[in-house]
Amino acid sequence: MSKIEEVKVLVETGKSKKVAAAVQEALDAGVKAQDILDAMVASMGVVGDKFSAGEIFVPEMLIAAKAMSKGVEVLKPHMAGDSASSLGTCVIGTVAGDLHDIGKNLVSMMIESAGFTIVDLGVDVPADKFVEAIKANENVTLVACSGLLTTTMPALKEAVQTIKASGLDVKVIVGGAPVTPEYAAEIGADGYAPDAGSAAVKAKEIVA
Repeated sequence: MSKIEEVKVLVETGKSKKVAAAVQEALDAGVKAQDILDAMVASMGVVGDKFSAGEIFVPEMLIAAKAMSKGVEVLKPHMAGDSASSLGTCVIGTVAGDLHDIGKNLVSMMIESAGFTIVDLGVDVPADKFVEAIKANENVTLVACSGLLTTTMPALKEAVQTIKASGLDVKVIVGGAPVTPEYAAEIGADGYAPDAGSAAVKAKEIVA
């Protein structure tokens, strides 16, 4: 098995204690940092697909994401000058009145592994906070708004419409248990994702 294949398997199986060493070995063997990152992103894509298909569940996905982040830590110093591959910054948060964060955190990890820089505003985020964050951070290309309660769907609508009304050139993706593709379209979002794996795919698609 090649070094890069080894890294992929370790990420997919969530072997976070072994990933860092394997990534370092791949670098030492002359594999480019970007190629290793691409391989890990591909692995998380597989994990995301399995999650979407119901073959694995949240714990396995979190373990794989943790393994990926251990690998990324090793790569970061080697990627410093290579920001061309980045898709920009994604501002993410759970909307006002909603305190759920597990789904948001999963989406955050998956979107980060797809090549975005993440600015996580946490939970219970008012609409204008999203706009402030877009202005305060460099190269924001995407805003991800999460709402997991039926009662917070109006807050999700307000968040999307406030961002759109600000005139800032960003794409908005929404998700959460009660959200449907129809509702996302109705409130003016650029994209909708039913789960974290598809959120990463959608994020790349709407920003590219």
